[in-house]
Amino acid sequence: MRINLTKKDLVNQIYMQLGFSKQISENLIEDFFLTIILNLKNEKKLKLSRFGTFSIRKKKKRVGRNPKTKESKEISSRNVVLFKPSKDFKEFVNLNENG
Repeated sequence: MRINLTKKDLVNQIYMQLGFSKQISENLIEDFFLTIILNLKNEKKLKLSRFGTFSIRKKKKRVGRNPKTKESKEISSRNVVLFKPSKDFKEFVNLNENG
């Protein structure tokens, strides 16, 4: 089962835990994401300590194929976002499995 975490969920968490108003909580979340996006766009790499590193990589154009129709189509070059978790993040995720 997949569980989605929405911005609204994050706003409610900040509202409940820190006591900020919902408007301030929403602005805080929006500013946080905007800072990450702008920094990543400008610098091509963003490291959040003890969490991980986001980076942008350029993918070359290539030929793709529709598996149903077997139709070939060129997929244009584009930038993709990569995420590499930090050592601390990996240890936290695996804490219950090995402990």
